[in-house]
Amino acid sequence: MFEGLDMGKMSEMMSQMQEKAKEMQEQSKNVQFTAKAGGGLVELTMNGAGEVVDLNIDESMLTDKAYLQILLISAMNDANKMAEENKKSQAMGMMGGMNPFQSK
Repeated sequence: MFEGLDMGKMSEMMSQMQEKAKEMQEQSKNVQFTAKAGGGLVELTMNGAGEVVDLNIDESMLTDKAYLQILLISAMNDANKMAEENKKSQAMGMMGGMNPFQSK
């Protein structure tokens, strides 16, 4: 079942993947995603690590708490979705060149 599988090579590849994952995690803090809601009344910027780094709220929104809450939730969800898609993309890219079952 595991014929041709080089366990030493597999271990080396796992080590490389862990190192790349750490690099990606650090790099993700430098990537930013901005989502707007309400036609730009609320603008939220999140980094690739999922941390909110900027938030702009149009002054006109300060009198409508319920609407502001809806727009904030929408902007946060949109930015979070962008960050998650970026993580998936990076993970797929990282896996792209590695095949533990490939023989030399």
